[in-house]
Amino acid sequence: MDSDSARGVDRRRLLGWGGAAAAGVVAGTPLVGAGRGHAAPASADTHLPPDTRPGGAYDRYIAELAAQGKFSGVVLLSHRGRTVLSRSYGMADEERGIRNHEGVAVNLSSASQPFLAVAVLQLVQQGRMALLDTVGTHLTGFAEEIAEQVTVHQLLTNTSGLNAPMPDWRRVFHSRQEVHEHQRLWARQAELVAVPGSGDSSSGGHGPGGGVGLAIAAQIVEAVTGTTFWDHVHEHVFARCGMTGSAFYTRQQWLTDEHIAHSYMVQTDGSRVDAVRNLDEGTSNPYIPDRNPARAFIGNASGDAFATAPDLVRFANALYDGTVLARPYADLFAGPKLPAHDPTSYHTYTMPTSIIGGQWVFGRGGVAGGSAANWSVYPDTGWVGVTLCNVDDVPFLEVCRQETKAITGVLPDLPDGG
Repeated sequence: MDSDSARGVDRRRLLGWGGAAAAGVVAGTPLVGAGRGHAAPASADTHLPPDTRPGGAYDRYIAELAAQGKFSGVVLLSHRGRTVLSRSYGMADEERGIRNHEGVAVNLSSASQPFLAVAVLQLVQQGRMALLDTVGTHLTGFAEEIAEQVTVHQLLTNTSGLNAPMPDWRRVFHSRQEVHEHQRLWARQAELVAVPGSGDSSSGGHGPGGGVGLAIAAQIVEAVTGTTFWDHVHEHVFARCGMTGSAFYTRQQWLTDEHIAHSYMVQTDGSRVDAVRNLDEGTSNPYIPDRNPARAFIGNASGDAFATAPDLVRFANALYDGTVLARPYADLFAGPKLPAHDPTSYHTYTMPTSIIGGQWVFGRGGVAGGSAANWSVYPDTGWVGVTLCNVDDVPFLEVCRQETKAITGVLPDLPDGG
């Protein structure tokens, strides 16, 4: 349900480009060094690409953006478990005078979707469900054609053929229970509009009901585990990875916790408005008009978890050391499943993946009103890059491209020649 549009960049572009705004890794490719918690030896630092180092091209680029008032947030580059570059700019909470810092959690929007895929694959690994299970294997209340035909695999690859009514983005929710019940009822309004498995039926997952497949997958997790999706992810993903600063935070926590960055939405007059303190206001981003993530009270399977930059590095590293998934299932999580529009990009579970500069790159990007987030893993060379922004008007896609260039030496093209 959440959008992945960058300001001035459409949602297909953000997801279609498999570099720093997408995700996926080839099966059998280890996360070098970091997968077992080993730090890179000091001698290896001499081989780091110059553009990734403090004072290098990427560092200078971010500093110049911040000096121009065009970047607020955190960037982090990690190599084989060691931080190479960490920079924070701007304010996390202007009203209380709290500056951004490495430990600040930022709204991830759709960059949190892979947590769902990991949760599902944990249950598959345990033998408690299968990827070929149909919706009706675990849930009731769905049309017969959905219950008997649509599989978990199709829900996670966005090939389910499902669509659903457009949510009311101006609705303000007031509790976890209200959000939970709304998601349950909304999912059961899904309709089968294409043959399951035949391809994407909802414009890259961003049609009116583009997130309904993920909502159904999350409800399957709940049916199998007997707990809420939020609680399951907190215990079995965040806690196991050591992601102590990350959670599906509620609006109350967003208002009171000093380590959660506020999201600042740009208005038509160029001013910035604090999303969580101004629920009546929305972003002027033309691709997600009038959206305000704080209205939701708490995020869902499609997006709006919060995470810190170091926690996202911990998540990336934990994928390959057996912390959250056994190695074959970690490979299954990020392995290419379907070809994408670009000849070197592919779709996988909740993410795309690409080959850039002769190496695989996976991660996930997302943009909400007042925030943008991306985490990228370069498993062939042991790099992890994180970008967290808490303002609307950051040239987000270009920041992601510059990260990839610093690490791989290749500046990815914008999709569709843009």
